[in-house]
Amino acid sequence: QVQLAESGGGLVQAGGSLKLSCEASGLIFGFMGWWRQAPGKQRELVAGFASGGNTNYADSVKGRFTISKDNDKNVVHLQMKSLKPEDTAVYHCNAIDKITMRSFWGQGTQVTVSS
Repeated sequence: QVQLAESGGGLVQAGGSLKLSCEASGLIFGFMGWWRQAPGKQRELVAGFASGGNTNYADSVKGRFTISKDNDKNVVHLQMKSLKPEDTAVYHCNAIDKITMRSFWGQGTQVTVSS
C-alpha cells in the first residue's frame, strides 16, 4: 500500500522561508514533486525530482525554491525562500511509481504567506 506523508507548511510573512517534506512508502521511486493549488486556480507543478536526478521548477519559483531528495530514501524536501503572498496555496506531494507509472497524491498542506 502506497502512502505519502507530508510535513511542513504553515503561516509565514513575505520574504520568509518554509520547508516542506514528503516521504513515500510502498513504491519504487520514479518521480516525486510538489504541486500547488490556490483558490480559483488550477493545480500547477511547483518542483519535481526525477529518478535520474533531474529537477524542474515552475518559472515563478526558480531561484527561490529548491527541491532535494534524501539518498536511498523516498523522501523529498522543498525548501522555499523569499516567499511571496502569491505562493499561498495548498501544496500537494505527488509520487509516481517507476514500474507501474501509477501516480499517488498526498492530502496537501497549507502554505500561507502574509504581506
